[in-house]
Amino acid sequence: MNWLINSWYQLHPIRWLLWPLSLLYRLIIWCRQALYNVGIFKQYRFPVPVIIVGNITVGGTGKTPFVIWLVKQLKHAGLQPGIISRGYGGKADHYPQLVSPQSDPSIVGDEPIIISRHTGCPMVVAPNRVAASMMLLQQSDCNIIIADDGLQHYALGRDIEIVVADGQRLFGNQYCLPAGPLREPLSRLKKIDFMVHNGNPSADYNMELLQGQAINLADSELKKDLSHFINESVHAIAGIGNPQRFFNQLSEQGLTIQPHAFFDHHRFVITDLQFDDDKPILMTEKDSVKCQSFANKNMWFIPIEATISGKLEQQILQKLAGLSSHG
Repeated sequence: MNWLINSWYQLHPIRWLLWPLSLLYRLIIWCRQALYNVGIFKQYRFPVPVIIVGNITVGGTGKTPFVIWLVKQLKHAGLQPGIISRGYGGKADHYPQLVSPQSDPSIVGDEPIIISRHTGCPMVVAPNRVAASMMLLQQSDCNIIIADDGLQHYALGRDIEIVVADGQRLFGNQYCLPAGPLREPLSRLKKIDFMVHNGNPSADYNMELLQGQAINLADSELKKDLSHFINESVHAIAGIGNPQRFFNQLSEQGLTIQPHAFFDHHRFVITDLQFDDDKPILMTEKDSVKCQSFANKNMWFIPIEATISGKLEQQILQKLAGLSSHG
């Protein structure tokens, strides 16, 4: 599978072999959108504004830290956000599922737990985003819904669409699945409200992910600056959409790493982290929630915090004010 993903970001000849399947995929997308446009497929609207945070590519682009940033901006402005998500990586017996910081990642997924921890806002996960939104409004007094992912979930009506793109890899070879990484054609970007680039300083809205102190998995009170690890080799673990980004960040801090990449949303077991040495093991916060049950004092996670250029929060609040004035 990795070879196929890698082929999307270079001029690999496999794209020509898969191109007919991409055309079929685009036809299916077009038909589905047409059915929503003419009302054969129903789109549900809610009495509160809905902001979709998504992407048009497969793989991680940094939506989770962006959602956390956005929710904090909305709370600071006096709003009461609620959050919905698919809950990738979780397998619950039934949906929707309420999320708390203490939730089981095998049930609700890894990213929702991080979002819940950092925002303190009500959150619901379900494959059906409409059902998730209904429960959110029933179980909380939120007055705005933030959908983590769901750009292509057209049953959910939306007022603002924000796309987060990988500022380095962008859209790869610009082919739709399976010949390329696109979930929808690039023309879809003409209809969104805001585009945020993760790691592109020249973009209008650039997201920079700042790494904090390493936090020990076995003792959350124990924290160390990354500079503490510079004089030793460390194991770097990443089961995220773009593991290389995490590895690069550590290397840029001067750390000597032994990288270990896993698939996005990988369900870690203790044998994944058993090495023939006692070197420190550094991982992302997303991975740490799935390693908590077998944590030891040799394991550390590195939280990140997003900063966005271009005063995006003001633009979003202005857009929301325009919605209420027309409502």
